[in-house]
Amino acid sequence: MNLITQLQTDSLSATTRRYFLKECMAGLGAIWFSSEAGKLFGKSGYTSKNANPLAAKHPHFPPKAKRIIFLHMAGAPSQLDLFDYKPELFRLDGKDCPPEFLEGQRFAFISGVPSLLAPRHKFNPAGKSGQMISEILPHFREIIDEVCFIKSMQTDQFNHAPAQLLLHTGNANLGNASMGSWITYGLGTENQNLPGFMVLVSGGKNPSAGKSAWSSGFLPSVYQGVQCRSEGDPILYLNNPSQIDRRSRRQILDTIDEINRRHYEEVGDPETLTRISQYEMTYRLQMHATDALDIEKEPEYIHNSYGTNPGKESFANNCLLARRLVERGVRYVQLYDWGWDHHGNGQNTIDEGLARKCKEIDRPIAALIQDLKQRGLLDDTLVVWGGEFGRTPMRELRGGVASDTFGRDHHKEAFTIWMAGAGVKGGYTYGQTDPFGFFVEENPVHVRDLQATILHALGLDSHHLSFPYQGLDQRLTGVGETPHVIEDLFA
Repeated sequence: MNLITQLQTDSLSATTRRYFLKECMAGLGAIWFSSEAGKLFGKSGYTSKNANPLAAKHPHFPPKAKRIIFLHMAGAPSQLDLFDYKPELFRLDGKDCPPEFLEGQRFAFISGVPSLLAPRHKFNPAGKSGQMISEILPHFREIIDEVCFIKSMQTDQFNHAPAQLLLHTGNANLGNASMGSWITYGLGTENQNLPGFMVLVSGGKNPSAGKSAWSSGFLPSVYQGVQCRSEGDPILYLNNPSQIDRRSRRQILDTIDEINRRHYEEVGDPETLTRISQYEMTYRLQMHATDALDIEKEPEYIHNSYGTNPGKESFANNCLLARRLVERGVRYVQLYDWGWDHHGNGQNTIDEGLARKCKEIDRPIAALIQDLKQRGLLDDTLVVWGGEFGRTPMRELRGGVASDTFGRDHHKEAFTIWMAGAGVKGGYTYGQTDPFGFFVEENPVHVRDLQATILHALGLDSHHLSFPYQGLDQRLTGVGETPHVIEDLFA
């Protein structure tokens, strides 16, 4: 018995559930494959023997962007201390919060009647647009005229994990597909030697939502985000074991590939093709990922501009990695930076704590935008920055007792996100909050509207990008929802 026959016998000795349905229950498996889900797999090319689920696909209409870099500040930065300048807060600092801000509202921690809290740092105008920006973002001022602000963002969630899931997967519950997975499902990737969706984490922790924030959910697992590490192998198990050379690995993969293809022809499970694709991707990654993720190859002036420190975990390193990845055709790069939950407890204050986090990201973000622009990549790369919600204009009051340090509570009614590149209007602000920054007064933008707008920039219609699951056509922007594309953001 040859190796293929032996391995195939071992692999198929336990009849799969799908095979049982297909062969033993009056053809129910075959019925499934003739259903809408089965038709979808056929449309996606899954029925082809040589199908590649990550092959580049045509968008629904001409796109403004080819790729996304999403910079998520996990914990939710205070828009009122960075971008949404409110002179009224300086005038009424320390005064009791107006009762209309408290009636019918739910907060994560505030109880009693808190006092209004002015920003702890000065604001100054920046750029030709004269945008008012906090002094703790000195490098950001250099790129202010590339940036389009959305100051009227809203969400449904005021706790971290549900809000992060809603922003990135369109649902506050676990088990749904993330935006990066939806986008690679809809468009594939331009570089078949690298994953289409890559994730970089800094700040010492994953976001509160954990790896569910970059999960493929109910989509085929080939669209899962691939997390890169800052130390050791950038991707786990990227290198061969000590006694396996590249030629031996190729022979093993060819054998497994043949088994999986025969298994797919027998059973028809699309996850079998996912396994084939992932094995092949791993083989190609061994040659290409190491080069893509090696920032030490960059010239000294690039390291100086980003403030990188190769070999250590840092937001600066991840920004440079993001540029290298999109430069090589990766479709969606997600950066998470943990540590933006400034309640005022311990060192986690709205004054010193926020300033410390801004110092970590300010220089790298400015360098990223300038670097992308200099290389001609900013024209078709959409950069998005923000958190999962905002912060309150009043000082946090836990248990009715004011702390001796300054902090703000979670706030879902209003927050700020900014975008740059891919034809967005630089130096432009969309939406407006009231004089205290508590409620949106003009052009509200729900997170679903943001998702629809990002998809639109990539040439994808959020209503038509769907996947049949649990009897419904699932969408990133939700089933039965009517999100709006904010076309005013683009020139």
